[in-house]
Amino acid sequence: MTRTNFTLVTEFILLGLADTLELEIILFLLFFVIYILTVWGNVGMILLIRADSRLHTPMYFFLANLAFVDVCCSSNITPKMLVDLLSEEKTISFAGCFLQMYFFIAFATTECILFGLMAYDRYVAICNPLLYPLVMSRTVCLKMAAGAFTAGLLNSMVNTSYVSSLPFCSSNVVHHFFCDSPPLFKLSCSDTRLKESIFSTFAGVNMVGTLLVILTSYTYILFSIFRMHSGEGRHKAFSTCASHLTAIILFYSTAIYTYLRPSSSYSLDQDKVASVFYTVVIPMLNPLIYSLRNKEVKKALWNVITRKGIPSFL
Repeated sequence: MTRTNFTLVTEFILLGLADTLELEIILFLLFFVIYILTVWGNVGMILLIRADSRLHTPMYFFLANLAFVDVCCSSNITPKMLVDLLSEEKTISFAGCFLQMYFFIAFATTECILFGLMAYDRYVAICNPLLYPLVMSRTVCLKMAAGAFTAGLLNSMVNTSYVSSLPFCSSNVVHHFFCDSPPLFKLSCSDTRLKESIFSTFAGVNMVGTLLVILTSYTYILFSIFRMHSGEGRHKAFSTCASHLTAIILFYSTAIYTYLRPSSSYSLDQDKVASVFYTVVIPMLNPLIYSLRNKEVKKALWNVITRKGIPSFL
């Protein structure tokens, strides 16, 4: 019986987003500014929620967790991408590649679950306001957040182990700017159909499951809003939900396009563009989306700015 000899891959080469020096410099400056805004906006949101006691509610608790996930997800990918844009050798070690993939899947899964929890929180607040303090108590919220992060870590552990166990013998050139599963599946010299199906199933259960929670919650919310007699109450409910729905549409549209479309229609270039949105751009936009239309956040920010002396959270 003959045994096939596979070349041991110790590192991968990330092709990145550009193939000319001029474009790489432009993209570096653009993404560097975006990354600074991402860190500043999300960390600022966390500190603002911590500083203002009026924001110590379940909605802002989950928003602070979302901001933490966004800054971690961006920091997992963007700094390496920035270095590669100015480097001739765009290499990443085998262990570094799958460590990056592990944290990316973990944070992406956690973000999906957090979106579902935020939708459920709005459902309870608007449809069952009398039960809200009991159903969404601090203990319950802590358990929900802990469950979201635990589920993200476990889901990532399973998926990363599947991909990292593949034999890579034909090439180590990844047609992407970070280590993601679709381009790595393309590099394997074995039949990956079963593992791709398993990976898609995990992604589908996570995205479709949380999306069903979101759609169900907002269906009930819309019926409750239309039954409201107060125009002010209806406007406040719409304003709160609009920010959440905007963030959901941006995130899920790009994620579903990347991971749940048929593999036969997979396009490396199109996937890169979609990936830039949900790994680099959306983490920057989320703090803006949740603050520009939110009077409570704007008021808290104004109080911090106009407060005399050094803010207590610094």
